[in-house]
Amino acid sequence: MAKTVVVFHSGYGHTQRVAQFVAQGANAQTITIDADGNITEADWAALDAADAIIFGSPTYMGMASWQFKKFADATSKRWFTSAWKDKVAGGFTISASPSGDKLSTIQYFITLAMQQGMVWVGQPAMNDGTINRIGSNSGVMAQVGPTSPAEDIPQGDLDTAKAYGERVAAVAAKLRG
Repeated sequence: MAKTVVVFHSGYGHTQRVAQFVAQGANAQTITIDADGNITEADWAALDAADAIIFGSPTYMGMASWQFKKFADATSKRWFTSAWKDKVAGGFTISASPSGDKLSTIQYFITLAMQQGMVWVGQPAMNDGTINRIGSNSGVMAQVGPTSPAEDIPQGDLDTAKAYGERVAAVAAKLRG
């Protein structure tokens, strides 16, 4: 079984809720990037030991949160040594608007993964109106209204997140083989 870690920043609890479903699907440890954009040394060790890392951030102003970007910049220490080369990667995001430019956030995660030499896993579920209702194949995209609490995230988005976590962990297990 592959070891998977979900690392994410959540400003208001929405991304955390999606992260919980991704982690449940992947049977993964979660690491929360704090309000200052930091994680602990133990968290870095868990990421270094993982076979797969799934990135998560809300989409703010068409991009990942500054806290996630600070974390991403800090991964340069891993880049210098190719520490994450050949690890499996994936990502998810949520915003208040149906578009919200979530694709920019997912593409940011993909670029981060490619810089690290990681292997990106897409989200293959077809949009059936519930599962993958936003129609993203690059990663998981979720949406809930701007004044809605995290509990109002549509179940289909959460089911998509859980299935994606399962997929990332399964691909990591195959590649670890």
